[in-house]
Amino acid sequence: MRKQLPITICLFIFLQHTFCQLPKNFDKYVDTVLNTFNVPGLSIAVVQDDKVVLAKGYGIKHLNDTAKVDAHTLFLIASNTKAFAAMALAMLVDEGKIHWDDPVTNYLPWFRMSDAWVTSQITIRDLLVHHSGIPAFAGDILIFPPSTYTRKEIIEKLKNIPIVNSFRTTYAYDNILYITAGELIATVSGMSWEDFIKANIFDKIGMNESVSKFTNLTKEKNVATGHVLLHNKVMPVEQFLQEDIGDAGNPAGGIASNATDMAKWMITELDSGKTSTYDSLIKASDINQLWKVVTPLNVGKVPESLKPSQMISYGYALGVRVYNYGRYKIISHGGTLDGFVSHVLLVPDLKLGITVLTNQQTTGAYWSIIYHLLDYYMQNPNFNWIKGYKTLLDSSMVQWQRGYDSAVVKPDASAPKPANIDKYAGKYRNSFYGDLTISKDSLNLKFQFNQTPLFVGKLEPFQYETFKASFNNACLRSNGYMTFTLSPNGNAESCRLTPIDPDTDNDFSDLIFTKIK
Repeated sequence: MRKQLPITICLFIFLQHTFCQLPKNFDKYVDTVLNTFNVPGLSIAVVQDDKVVLAKGYGIKHLNDTAKVDAHTLFLIASNTKAFAAMALAMLVDEGKIHWDDPVTNYLPWFRMSDAWVTSQITIRDLLVHHSGIPAFAGDILIFPPSTYTRKEIIEKLKNIPIVNSFRTTYAYDNILYITAGELIATVSGMSWEDFIKANIFDKIGMNESVSKFTNLTKEKNVATGHVLLHNKVMPVEQFLQEDIGDAGNPAGGIASNATDMAKWMITELDSGKTSTYDSLIKASDINQLWKVVTPLNVGKVPESLKPSQMISYGYALGVRVYNYGRYKIISHGGTLDGFVSHVLLVPDLKLGITVLTNQQTTGAYWSIIYHLLDYYMQNPNFNWIKGYKTLLDSSMVQWQRGYDSAVVKPDASAPKPANIDKYAGKYRNSFYGDLTISKDSLNLKFQFNQTPLFVGKLEPFQYETFKASFNNACLRSNGYMTFTLSPNGNAESCRLTPIDPDTDNDFSDLIFTKIK
């Protein structure tokens, strides 16, 4: 009996841990997260050992409605789409149709970077790891919000983007090369990106509720609405279906999914690509390729309020980031589109996967949940992640206010305002973006970026040759100043838009529009 007692106690502890698969009072914890970070709703999927531990919604889909989020509510997963792009390419590698180190021009002969040597050297693998040499987020102005350019037309703009870093030396996150990867998948497979993802990944895994073509989201009824924080007030992004991304950008961030389907996706990834029918999407060895770091990343020091999250290694693999949390290797990626942030995280050694999808653009909410769950499964000491991330959020809001205040120009009382506003009207052109039309209505000037329907607003005389620019859609957070240069005879020659909000996703800094005579 004495010999059997320790065994009995150990068995009891093991069974207790097995059946108590979530931290105590977990639902209450999530409610605290929602309230602390002003998130209307979120959805969580947790898997371990090929089983679904949790697939559940919390909160509401829209701030001004009572409809609740459930396990089937669709959210935009944004850049978590990139892991699906990498998986799709791995499938084509397995079929022998492509090789990771093949030059892109082998399959897209029209593909051009601004440097001829880089054009000849850039490979399929390079498309996924953010070290091509172009500036961070280059080309995003053509993708978010959607422009009228096709996927191929956006890729063809690459030849106008300067190489600012040496090839394969510097990490600079981009989306335009993932769009290129999507076009390559379509060319090689003979199927559109959207159809390939649905037929070869969604259908095989059983992700029957996920959407691979963003515009098809308009046909769905159980969809969360995005929300943003504007001047300390949470507001719905009512036009998110038109604002966030168009079909041209789908390979970089166009998938919408839910807790139910993301649980299936994580189980497949953690089981070396096997699906519930035991058919593998890829060879088991391919997972090592997908999760192998290609681009090293700097390991910064985390704030004291988040000290346990300090990592010692960090890098970008194929569509995912790889780092450590304590002694465990982490595979993860985040996603952001206006009104939505999400995160998918895998711990291979624990066969553990966690997805958090939210409908408010505050990352502290999903991190507070993810680290709380990681600590439980890793049996780490308790830590107040909610307090830590709330401290970080409060600090960032102070920094945002400082940035906003410094960008607001105080008018010079003696400065003349732009006169004879008719001379500013006309069509302007930028060789990279396209056309901008400035026209006069009964009172003021209005502007329209011709290739982006949502980039429309009004111009009010401010001072000198500068106008206040106000976008009709406040959620774009792009209000600012439009400044004109004049010729010696006083005619408008060019203009440039400078936003005020430091959090805007729209960068106009390199867009100088020249008036077309």
